Amino acid sequence: MTEGVKIHQDAATTSVSRSRTSSLEAAETDLVSEEPDQEEEESSSAPEVQHPSTGGAEDSGGGPVAPDGGWGWVVVAATVLVLAMTLAFPSCIGIFYTDLQNDFQASNTETSWVPAIMIAVLHACGPLCSVLVECLGCRTTIIIGGILSGLGMAASSFAQTLEELYITAGIITGMGFSLSFQPSITMVGHYFVRRRAFASALSSTGTALGMSILPLLANYLLSSFGWRGSFLVLGGILLNCCVCGAVMRPLGAKPKMDTRTGQTNIHQLKTNCLSIPHEREGLKGRLRATLSTVMSFLSRHMAFDLLYSNPYFCAYALGVSWMMLGFVVPLIYLVPYATAYGMEQDRAALLMAILGLINITVRPAAALVFGLPRFRGSHKFAYLFASAVLINGLSSCICGTAASFPVLLAYVIVFGFSMSLIGSLLFTVLMDTVEMSRFPSALGLISIMQSIMLLIGPPLAGMLVDSTRQYAYVFFACSISGSTAGLFIMLSFYWLDRQKDRELKSSFTYKDTNALKPSIKMTTDCDYSPVPLHSNSVRDMETDV
Repeated sequence: MTEGVKIHQDAATTSVSRSRTSSLEAAETDLVSEEPDQEEEESSSAPEVQHPSTGGAEDSGGGPVAPDGGWGWVVVAATVLVLAMTLAFPSCIGIFYTDLQNDFQASNTETSWVPAIMIAVLHACGPLCSVLVECLGCRTTIIIGGILSGLGMAASSFAQTLEELYITAGIITGMGFSLSFQPSITMVGHYFVRRRAFASALSSTGTALGMSILPLLANYLLSSFGWRGSFLVLGGILLNCCVCGAVMRPLGAKPKMDTRTGQTNIHQLKTNCLSIPHEREGLKGRLRATLSTVMSFLSRHMAFDLLYSNPYFCAYALGVSWMMLGFVVPLIYLVPYATAYGMEQDRAALLMAILGLINITVRPAAALVFGLPRFRGSHKFAYLFASAVLINGLSSCICGTAASFPVLLAYVIVFGFSMSLIGSLLFTVLMDTVEMSRFPSALGLISIMQSIMLLIGPPLAGMLVDSTRQYAYVFFACSISGSTAGLFIMLSFYWLDRQKDRELKSSFTYKDTNALKPSIKMTTDCDYSPVPLHSNSVRDMETDV
């Protein structure tokens, strides 16, 4: 009896211990899986994740599928407005150029730093924008950019020196522009795959819309309120970027940070375990860890690895950066050039408006043409882009010949047509050159490279004007920069395509030669087949002996 009781007690204790261990394991799994369950519930209930356009569809890899329509057209419309208020804004600074120069008693070089810093910071903040998009998402980043740009322009209306304008209108406003326009373009790339060329070209019409409206609006505000009041009103207009960012709904739920106690303890244990060998290694190990962290950050947000792993991207980045040295200089100096030779301010502003109207006309037509099936998935976009850059560079020679209204009108027509093609294909060629997952980091690296040229371009043009007292040399220098950049991109892509075709032909011929050698396999089979027979015959001889 006592033995039976002991057996029952032992069974009971073992069952209790098993139940306790199973309950502990269940609790631990609940701690680990509670957060994903909550994310799944939130993703299923949140209106951001599943739209009527997407239907909550996901691809086989678990990622969201681009709808190629639906709410994507709202994203395209919002991107048009964002580009109209950001990328086109530096073009209207030329309206205030003479007033700023007279008010602060500054030279052309000193005054040109205001739009130069604005445009340079607009492109240089690409890596910062990539980090914020990864941490906060595109929608929040665009709203932050709208707030910064609006506050920067409002604060610049109270500037008393040019140095204060460099900070407010240049750095703060330019940073806000960068945080607004780059995530908008990224959202268009996520919402469209099959119609990406059409959507990108259509969204680029925002720059043309801003170039046609902002100069006329700036000229009206300047005549009514002066440049200080104009900057204050324009700062309020730029706050509308926040509204555009609010409609940029993400396709998938943004990953949340682990805030549960169980997850925190696990991460603390991992960091503690990893910190022990770092302390043992000393300063050398810490430097290695820091260097590896910095390199991973640069490869993730600036895509330096693409410069040596992707020759197409390397050629495109170098060509576009060299093009930017003189691409925006005519937009800044066209109005001062016309007014310096006796043209009225209204007619000079009309030239900028005509330039914008040409962009509005050409860019939608280019979007329709580039959206045709014959252009999908082809490398023709790169050659079209290079041809447009070449024509854009050569057109600046027209402006340098004379400063009359008919000559400048002809220049504006040719320059606007080529500029429309460049704006329509700039991001499309980049999307075709790199994978879409690397597009934000590739755009960040190209933006950094462009910002260097955009920063030194206008001041170099100002130094040229101050030394020669002639605006014509500025446009001739821009012609050299643009035409050589177009030739470089065209010849580089042609050489890379020829090299790629040769590699494909050599691989095909290698496969054909291997397919014509079946006798070698039969010979090897015959060589290896008698080996076990030979060993067996040796064993038989040994047994006979």
